[in-house]
This record gives sequence, structure tokens and C-alpha cells, in this order.
Amino acid sequence: MMQSSPLNFRRAVIWIGRLLLAGIFIYAGYAKLTMGLHPRPPIGVALSFFALQVDSYQILPTWAVKVVANLLPFIEIGLGLLLLIGWKLRIWATLITIVMLGFFFAVVRSYALGLQINCGCFATPEPLTIKTVLRDGALAALAVLMTIFAFQEAANRHPWTARQNSRSA
Repeated sequence: MMQSSPLNFRRAVIWIGRLLLAGIFIYAGYAKLTMGLHPRPPIGVALSFFALQVDSYQILPTWAVKVVANLLPFIEIGLGLLLLIGWKLRIWATLITIVMLGFFFAVVRSYALGLQINCGCFATPEPLTIKTVLRDGALAALAVLMTIFAFQEAANRHPWTARQNSRSA
């Protein structure tokens, strides 16, 4: 007899978090590389435009702005794909959570300072508003919850695995 259901609240949050965050990360990375335009501009142009958006947050030195602008879209796509696949979930969920908390920190800081900038989240001109702060906060909370639940699930025996019987037949 099965002791626990194969679908419970923790597993549902993990699945929803994986699908939602993976989709957002893949889309955000792709949007930064295409600038939301068709036909797609050269990657160098798109990354230069994204570097301007990263620089507008006034957090990083110039050299770090270039590094982040050149790497972040590819990292977002890669992390999104790995989260979607689910292999080594605890690693990718933890990294997604760290990235989401970093985004949330940057957005909250910029909003609190009253910077009139574009978010740069999806490569479209979107002003930084309380809506952006709440959206990033909700996604960061989902990432944290998904990561915690992934670690808890990994510590439990899967309900579909056969029960080991210590008695000999």
C-alpha cells in the first residue's frame, strides 16, 4: 500500500516553480538577445543595448556591466533549460534562487532610490514600478519555496519506490 500520494503540495510547488521560472528565464534570455525585434539584430548590438540597461541600475563598475551584459542572457537560457529538465534539480533551483534574489535586490534598491529607468527584464522598455517590484518579489519567493521543497523532497523516499523488506522469503 502506498504511504503517501505521488502528488502533494510540495511536489506541485516544485512543478509549478520549475515550469514557470524555466519559461521566464528562457524567454528573458532570448528576449535580451533579440531585443524583441524580428528580424533579430546582431547579437553584439543586442548585448550593447542590454549593457545600457544593466548600467542604468548604477550598481556595478563598467567592467562588471560588460561581463554581466555579455553573459546573463546565455546564463538565463541555460539555467532555464536545466531547471526545465530537472536533472540535479537542487543545484539549478539554488542557482535560480540566487539569481532571482539578486534581481529582486537590484529592483528594490533602484525603486527605493527613485531611479527612473527601464527594468530590462524582457528587453522591452518597461518602466521600473511597484508592479515590477511585486512581480520580482513573487518570483523570488516562488524560487525560494521551490528550492526548499526540492531539498525536502530529496530527503524523503519516493512513494513509488518499492518497499524494502528485510525478512527473507
